[in-house]
Amino acid sequence: MRILGFSERWEKLNHLEFTTFRFARKDRDWAIGEQVQVVLRPRSKRRSVLGTAEIVGKEPRNIAAGSKLTCPHVTEDEAFADGFVPIGIQTALDCMYDWLFDLHGKRLLEEPMNKLTLRWIERI
Repeated sequence: MRILGFSERWEKLNHLEFTTFRFARKDRDWAIGEQVQVVLRPRSKRRSVLGTAEIVGKEPRNIAAGSKLTCPHVTEDEAFADGFVPIGIQTALDCMYDWLFDLHGKRLLEEPMNKLTLRWIERI
């Protein structure tokens, strides 16, 4: 079973179903029906296993407004549901883009992201 890691304990993890945005894996991309171990801080001494979830949905999304990707853009509602909140004049989508750009840089302009919808099987 593969690990799906989170660096923060987002509020969305408290719901039966939640979404996350991930790039396609180089070895084997995420798949609908796949069960994953959800882990908080996976590469830390403070690692914490949160439980097991199943991927129940997968859709390509474009996060960068200036890119030439043809898949649908992430909406403000999707960014908000993913845990990003507007700050000052920045929308939830702006905050999401900044967060992801800090992690992935130009890759946001070149590759679509997977919008994964997960459903908890077991929470620890």
